[in-house]
Amino acid sequence: MQYIAFDSHKRYTYAVVEDPGGNRIMEQRIEHRKGELAAFLTHCEPHSPVALETIGSWYWIVDEIEAADMEPKLVNARRAKMMLCSSKKTDRLDARGMNTLQRAGTLPTVWIPPGKLRDIRELFRTRMVFKQQVTRLKNRILSCFSKYGISFDETTSDAFNVKGRTALQSACSLLPVHTRESVTQLLAQLDGTNRAIAELEARMREVSSQTPDVQLLLTIPGIGPILSHVIAYEIGDIRRFASASHLASYAGTTPSVHASGGKVRYGHAPADVNHYLQWAFVEAANCIALRHTFLKARHVAQLYARLRATKGHGVAVGAVARHLAEAAYWVLTTKSPYKEPQHARVNTVVSSKKG
Repeated sequence: MQYIAFDSHKRYTYAVVEDPGGNRIMEQRIEHRKGELAAFLTHCEPHSPVALETIGSWYWIVDEIEAADMEPKLVNARRAKMMLCSSKKTDRLDARGMNTLQRAGTLPTVWIPPGKLRDIRELFRTRMVFKQQVTRLKNRILSCFSKYGISFDETTSDAFNVKGRTALQSACSLLPVHTRESVTQLLAQLDGTNRAIAELEARMREVSSQTPDVQLLLTIPGIGPILSHVIAYEIGDIRRFASASHLASYAGTTPSVHASGGKVRYGHAPADVNHYLQWAFVEAANCIALRHTFLKARHVAQLYARLRATKGHGVAVGAVARHLAEAAYWVLTTKSPYKEPQHARVNTVVSSKKG
């Protein structure tokens, strides 16, 4: 067996191959041209582990490694760097360091989802991007009217429903000519984005299935048909999490902690989290926040109301998001529907990151 490490970038990969004794067998830069990575792997021992740093374009590299009958290992780059304690950083040193950790059996890796799951995830992730674009477009449109003192608060609760759009179109005549044209283009872009979302959702209904995990997630307050699929596909195999707090941390619903000299400070969630899961749980928490007066009997609504009164909306939403993440762990682990906590204790150590 050999130990192989790939320090991959957008246009090339720096590869280091070593034997179990740490002796280097091969070391070279591989350009990302068709067939070159596969050709390199043909010179390596089959079934050897290949360490690969987490980068944005790792899907195809993992496919090449698996096709070569190798074992891909996706590395947590931040943790690996901390373990190596190196003040210098080059492609060569990074690749050699990963092989050092492989030989020691301490390489920090992350889960690699199956190819089919990676493919389906893109539908839900793209929908999320479009929904964010819808919010930006709506805010931009309303700001154009607000600059000229035009408000729709008294005419409709939603400026973009059927009644609201009629009011928007009528108010366009009150805008200066170039601003009016800008709003017209923004509205056309908004309509196109909404159509794209509808097409994506139709595709999602075709390829996604109502699995038992999705059905269980639907029993959690605030989680509907879309969010249940997002959470199920982003989590994948729940057995890869050791506890509910591990899933909550992975989902970005727990804060970073800075403790020194007897003082403890809690900050934003760390950057290296699953941002799609974070969005899903915060979105569900915001749904509960909007309807908490109608859900007074539910624990999540009581949790939100209690914390909002003392710590504000952002912290309260963060606490609810964390509860939902931990609840998702338990319903998926025990294979049982969500149950209201009997003797709930509010964990006030929550992220200050606002939804």
